[in-house]
Amino acid sequence: MLLLLISKILTFKILEMTKQLYLYSTSHCHLCELAYALILQAADASNVSLIDIADDEVLLTEYGLRIPVLKRIDSNAELNWPFNLVDITIFLNQSLMTANKKASI
Repeated sequence: MLLLLISKILTFKILEMTKQLYLYSTSHCHLCELAYALILQAADASNVSLIDIADDEVLLTEYGLRIPVLKRIDSNAELNWPFNLVDITIFLNQSLMTANKKASI
């Protein structure tokens, strides 16, 4: 329980700076629904945009075999399924560190 609380606090602070995540998915995708539920444990729904790849040939080619895929807009980092809450938290922290490294170079 304490780990979950710490995870939420850290993730909230990170998302406060980034404000935007994309979840590439399709409708009726059970794994995408599971991924979205996990993401909502770490991020506010207003920070997550669901992107349906079915009607976009480029997105379908890029993500069709990998969905669900979580993408962080500030760094373009992607997290492919399968992932869990800890993976999401690490992903968000690593993405921020990578973005900060690029900014300081």
